[in-house]
Amino acid sequence: MTDPKRVSPEEAKVLIDEGYTYLDVRTQAEWAAGHPAGAHNVPFLVAGPGGKMVDNPEFLETIQKVYAKDRRLVVGCKAGGRSLRAARALLDAGYSDVIDQRAGFEGVRDAFGQLSEKGWAPSGLPVEKETPGASYEEVKALAAR
Repeated sequence: MTDPKRVSPEEAKVLIDEGYTYLDVRTQAEWAAGHPAGAHNVPFLVAGPGGKMVDNPEFLETIQKVYAKDRRLVVGCKAGGRSLRAARALLDAGYSDVIDQRAGFEGVRDAFGQLSEKGWAPSGLPVEKETPGASYEEVKALAAR
């Protein structure tokens, strides 16, 4: 298992400005409620039987069909857990430039629910609710071509 470099939301924004693609691995509903400006959505986890979250069986296949192995990717989620797992999976699959944005979109909370590390949104970085061509359904359609 390969560990990715982990960066703050501000460092991730600089990388995106330099040409990295932000890959948001949260659920479709989470992405639709607001995401980093320009983010593409490919969920790492999906609802399985009984609503329990399970690994998305199409995750790697979708990514591999749409993004070249040398595509520069910043991976983010809600608080940093899913994105770290997804970034490791991408590196293990042969992707060469994958960065994990720690603290995710909402940030990390301590045992008392207090924000202990700001995520993308609490850091005041650009957020949008729609990114043409970047929803999971649109990315999957590209993969199907």
